[in-house]
Amino acid sequence: MNISIDVKETESVLAVKVNGEIDAYTAPQLREKLFPLSEKEGVKMVVDLSEVNYMDSTGLGVFVGVFKNVRAHNGEFKIVGLSDRLQRLFEITGLADIIDINSQIEGGVQ
Repeated sequence: MNISIDVKETESVLAVKVNGEIDAYTAPQLREKLFPLSEKEGVKMVVDLSEVNYMDSTGLGVFVGVFKNVRAHNGEFKIVGLSDRLQRLFEITGLADIIDINSQIEGGVQ
C-alpha cells in the first residue's frame, strides 16, 4: 500500500496529483501534506485522483477536512480525474453535492 503525492504550484493554482491507494494506512500522509497547503489564504487547490485506484472512508475524511479548511481560508477546492468507482463513492456519500467534483482536468492543470 503506497501513495505518492506530487504538488506543483503555478501562479494561480496549487495542483496536487495523488497516485496509489488512499486508506487508513496512507491517509495520514495525505493529510500531513495537504493540511498545511489548505491553510493558505485564498488558495485554489485542484486534486487529481486519476491515478488513485482505491479509496476508503478515511480518504474521504481527509478530503472533507481539507475542503473545509480551504473554504475557511476563502479558497477554492476541486477534485478531478475520478474513476467511475471513486465518482460513485463521492455520490453515495453525498460529497459530490458539496465538493466540486469534475472528471476532467481543466485549464491545463496536470
